[in-house]
Amino acid sequence: MPHQLSTTLNVPAGALSVALHHCGPASGPPVFLLHGFPYDVHSYEAVAPQLAEAGCRVYVPYLRGFGPTRFLSESTPRSGEQAALGADLLALMDALNVPRAVLAGYDWGGRAACVVAALWPERCAGLVSLNSYNIHDVARAMEPDTPANERSYWYQYYFHNERGRAGLTRYRRELIRLVWQSWSPGWAFDDDTFERSAPAFDNPDFVDVVIHSYRCRYGLEPGDPTYAHIEQRLRGLPPVSVPSITFDGRDDGVRPPAQAEAAAHRFTGPRSHRIVPGAGHNLPQEKPQLFAQAVLELIRARR
Repeated sequence: MPHQLSTTLNVPAGALSVALHHCGPASGPPVFLLHGFPYDVHSYEAVAPQLAEAGCRVYVPYLRGFGPTRFLSESTPRSGEQAALGADLLALMDALNVPRAVLAGYDWGGRAACVVAALWPERCAGLVSLNSYNIHDVARAMEPDTPANERSYWYQYYFHNERGRAGLTRYRRELIRLVWQSWSPGWAFDDDTFERSAPAFDNPDFVDVVIHSYRCRYGLEPGDPTYAHIEQRLRGLPPVSVPSITFDGRDDGVRPPAQAEAAAHRFTGPRSHRIVPGAGHNLPQEKPQLFAQAVLELIRARR
C-alpha cells in the first residue's frame, strides 16, 4: 500500500464527518492509527499494510481540520484542544461499532489515544504512544522550560498571535516543510512524499483548528464548552493503566527523550519504553517496521 493510501470511508461521528482509510479482515483485532500535526494518514502508508497482512482490522482517520474530514455544522467551534481530539476518537469508535481497540499514534494523534486510554481504559486494548504520556498539563502550561527546549517551540509561540495565523495561512506548505525537516533531521523525505500529504493541509478548517490548539493549551483561548467535562478530568492528569509501549526518537526535534520520559510515573499498567536511534518526531513514517511490530506485540500479548 505505500504511495497508494486512499480514503475509502466518510463516517458521521460526533461533531465530524470523519474521512478514513481502512484495511484488513473485518474480523481481525481492531487498530486505530492516528497521525499528528502537521502530518496526515500517509504517516501510516507502510505501517497499515503490515498490520493488515498480520490479520488486523486497521483504521487510519484524518483528524479534525485535516484532509477530507469535515465538521457537520458551521456553528461548531473549530477547537483543537486535547479533549476534542479524544472525544473525536471515542465517537469514531462508537460509529464504527468498535468496542475496544489498540490505539497507536504520535503528536496530536498520540494525544487522542492517550486521552481515551486514560479516561476510558475499557475501550483501549493497548496503547502505542510517541513521547510517552502525551496529555497536556494545562495548569502548568505557563511555567518556563529550559531555553534549549523552549527554542523548539517557536512555532507554538508564533501561532499565539495573528502574525502567526497569517503566516500559517500564507506559507503553510513552506512552514510545514520546515517543521518536517527540523523535527526529523535524519528523515530524508523526497518531494513526492511531501506532496502526498500536502493536500491534507488545504482543509478549510485547518488553520482555525491549529491556531486554537496552540492557544487553548496555554490558556490563551477558551475551549469548546461541549468538551469542558472531559478537559476538567484531564486536568487531573489521569494515569494510563492499559498495556503500553512508548517511544522516543533520539533525534526528535520537538521533545527530547529526557523531557518526554519525565512523565513515566503516569503509567500504572504494564509499559515498555524504547528510545529509537536515528528517529525523529514522525516515527511511523520514519521507522514503519518498528512501529508496526509494537502494535503487533500488544495484540499478541492479549492472546
